[in-house]
Amino acid sequence: MAGSTDKINVYLEIGKKRTFAGAIDWPGWCRSGQNEAAALLALFEHGARYARVVGTSGLGFQAPTSETAFSVVERLAGNATTDFGAPDAAPLVDARPIDPVELGRFRTLLEACWREFDAMLGAASGKALRKGPRGGGRELDGIVQHVSAADKAYLGRIGWKPGQAGSNDLGQVRQAVLSAVERAASGEGPESGPRGGKFWMPRYFFRRVAWHVLDHAWEIEDRLQVE
Repeated sequence: MAGSTDKINVYLEIGKKRTFAGAIDWPGWCRSGQNEAAALLALFEHGARYARVVGTSGLGFQAPTSETAFSVVERLAGNATTDFGAPDAAPLVDARPIDPVELGRFRTLLEACWREFDAMLGAASGKALRKGPRGGGRELDGIVQHVSAADKAYLGRIGWKPGQAGSNDLGQVRQAVLSAVERAASGEGPESGPRGGKFWMPRYFFRRVAWHVLDHAWEIEDRLQVE
């Protein structure tokens, strides 16, 4: 845990062009770089940012003061999704069931990530977002729609039918996310789809949803035009 003298356990997802470094115990704290060293540096540099996100959660997170705080406990093979820009491999620990205490902790972390996203939406409302080097990048409404659509897609990976997510309204989709993962954690949902494909385990579901919303919250913050 980051708040103790112990090392912060990290896994690496290694693609051909990009590597992700993710904190095992802190869903959402996951960054990428061109190689292992760059990914770990990016994770370290976002430690203070993540501390701001979860600082009021009461879970005792403290940003590391050095990259030496990290302990790489697992290396995973990446794929095309990794190189495209999204983590897509689950560390071994994510195969473990979640007990009610852990479920509450992960829910608290995810809700903190949602609050950060909402805060960035508020900060960017009515303001222009800086374009990328080639004029790319979604506008604010497009980012909201993208995050909502991605969450609905993720619901399908945990055995929640698309119609159960309601509309694209962020509040309704988030409620569906919590309902779906609680059902999966309790063992009520199926383990595989109609074609035999394995559904995501609840731990990885939390990890993926938290990373995605926080990644776009930080994107909005980074792209806000300087007055």
